[in-house]
Formats: sequence, C-alpha cells, structure tokens
Amino acid sequence: MGGGTGGGGDDDLITSINVTPLVDVVLVLLIILMVTASYIVSHSIPMELPQATPEDSSATTPRTLAVSVDSEGHLYIDAQPISDEAFRPAIRRYVAGLPDRNESRATIAADGRIQHSRFVYVLDSLRQEGVTRYAINVRPEDLAQ
Repeated sequence: MGGGTGGGGDDDLITSINVTPLVDVVLVLLIILMVTASYIVSHSIPMELPQATPEDSSATTPRTLAVSVDSEGHLYIDAQPISDEAFRPAIRRYVAGLPDRNESRATIAADGRIQHSRFVYVLDSLRQEGVTRYAINVRPEDLAQ
C-alpha cells in the first residue's frame, strides 16, 4: 500500500518538457519575421530605374512577322495587303533585316474558309525564305473544347 514505485501520484517530478507547442510558436514567429522583412526591404530602397527607348527594346526582341489570309485568299503582311508576287520578297526583306537569321518568326492568321493549298503556300513561302518558327492564330474558345 504505501511505498510503491508506481507513477501517477501528485508528488512525482516532471522530468520531460513537451516541445511541440514551442516549435509551433517559433515557426509562426519565423514566418512572420520573413514576410515582414521582405516587405520592408522591397519598399525601403529608393532607386531611379532607367527607361528603355523603343530602339533598345526592338534590338533585344526581334520583330515577329504577322501574316494574314482573308476568306478570299488575299495575303496581308503586318495588316498591309500584299500581292503573291511581292509576298516572298517581303519575307526575304524581313529575314535580311534581322540581326540573327535564326530569330526569324511569324504568326499566321488564316480564315477557316480558305483552301488548304493557300495555307500550304503561305507555310512553304515562309519556310523557303528561312522562317521556320511560326505560330498559327486560333480562337481561344476552340482550344477549350
């Protein structure tokens, strides 16, 4: 009855500490510190950033050739009508005006009612003049299906 070594009495000493709540509090404080420190640093450094001129931005990003074909099969380059005879020379001038021929690219917008051969003509003309990177414009709602 009296002098056993069993646990559970009120007179026992606590020999261990549960550190889980302590770790939780420290992690929350660390997160608050990191968020506020990045906010304070990003808004406290005053600087005057340079502005790029249009010539600088065009030198770093090559122009993309915009080719359009309407429902009657008429060709347009950069929204300007162009004849079939002047189409390939215009592409050639575009490629020649680039600093790097490998940066030549085009976007093609063709009406869905044109003949397949007309679209192939546009692709072939671009490829033969050195424009191998191109994108085909489509309606965004067609992509969702």
